[in-house]
Amino acid sequence: MTSDAGRPVSDRSDTSDGCCEVVITAEEGEWLDSFAQRLVDERLAACVHSHVGIRAIYRWDGAVHDDPQFRAAVHTRASLVPAIVARADAEHPDDVPCVIAVPLVGGHPAYLRWIVDETIDPDMNDTRARASSPR
Repeated sequence: MTSDAGRPVSDRSDTSDGCCEVVITAEEGEWLDSFAQRLVDERLAACVHSHVGIRAIYRWDGAVHDDPQFRAAVHTRASLVPAIVARADAEHPDDVPCVIAVPLVGGHPAYLRWIVDETIDPDMNDTRARASSPR
């Protein structure tokens, strides 16, 4: 089996092990879209789904806030979460950015393989060039 980029797709049947969705929110949609693009460009994410028009109701500094925000759902390897958190910590405009990872317990096997194949393997010092995807 090959990916759209012509590279072999792994035959692993346990591809959901190690895949996750990282949720990131921000007040500025343009900033979040740019951040998402960099994650994909650098193969820290296979795909990012952007959600517009969400509300965040939260307590901060003793007051309850109700603010419009944007949300990104980052599909990646669990092993890349520390790198994504570090990147968000360095670049996110909020003092305490919302960055949480949710493990994937299943999904379409080919899509889960695609997530693994389109992201870097931090243990292998992976330097593959970015491939395009219709996703």
